[in-house]
Amino acid sequence: MGTRAEKKAQTRKNIIQAALTLSTANGFACLSLREVTRTAGIAPTSFYRHFKDMEDLGLALVDEVSLTLRQLMRQARRRVRVRRGVIRTSVESFMEYLEHNEQHFRLLMGERLGEQKGFRKEIKKETRRFVEELAEDIIKESEGSKREIINPELVAETMITVTFNIGMEALEFPAKQRVEFVERMVAQLEMILLGAEAMSKGWKASGGERLPRLLQDSSGLSQGYLETLEPAVSSH
Repeated sequence: MGTRAEKKAQTRKNIIQAALTLSTANGFACLSLREVTRTAGIAPTSFYRHFKDMEDLGLALVDEVSLTLRQLMRQARRRVRVRRGVIRTSVESFMEYLEHNEQHFRLLMGERLGEQKGFRKEIKKETRRFVEELAEDIIKESEGSKREIINPELVAETMITVTFNIGMEALEFPAKQRVEFVERMVAQLEMILLGAEAMSKGWKASGGERLPRLLQDSSGLSQGYLETLEPAVSSH
C-alpha cells in the first residue's frame, strides 16, 4: 500500500494524462473539468486537491510536455560524437521523441494559437527556452570550430521553427516512413548554419554577391560544418 503522498502524486499524474489524451483529439480549450475527471477515474471535487482550475491544469501540461522534450535534447547533446554530427544526432533524438511522445508534441504545437492566453504565454516561454539553449550550443560550436556564425539567436529560432514544422508534418506518417523527414530536416538545418556562416563573411543574397566565390575563399567557408556535421544527402 502506498503512502498518501504517493497516491496523491499518482492521482495528479492520472489527471494530467487524461487531459493530455483528451486534448490531443479536440484541443485543450474544449475540455471540461467533468470530462477530465471522469477519464482520470476521480470525482470532480477531487480535482481541486491538485489544481486550482482548468487553466492551472493547462500550465502543468505545458510544463510536463516541455520538460520531457528538453530532457531528451539534453541527452542528445551528451550522445553527440564528432563523426555523427551535432545536427544529425539532435534530429534523430527529436524524431525519437515524436515516436514516443506524439500526444505531448501535438498539444505543444496545437495550443500555440489556442484560446487560453495563459496557455499560449507559457508555450511561448518554453519555446524561448529551446531557442536560448540551442543558441548557446551554436555559440560553443562556433567558438570551438573557429568559424563565426552571425546572430546565433536568430539562427536558433529559425532552426527550431523548421524542426517543429517538419515534426508536425512527420506525425501524419507512420514511424517507419519518417526516415525521409530526418534527411530533409538535417539538410535544411545544415543550410541554415552554412548560410549564417556565409553571412558572417559578408555575403548577402539581396546584394548580388555570388556565394560560389565566397565558398572558395581560403578561409574554407564550406568546409567548416561539412567537417563536423555528417552531410544529410551524402549518398546522393
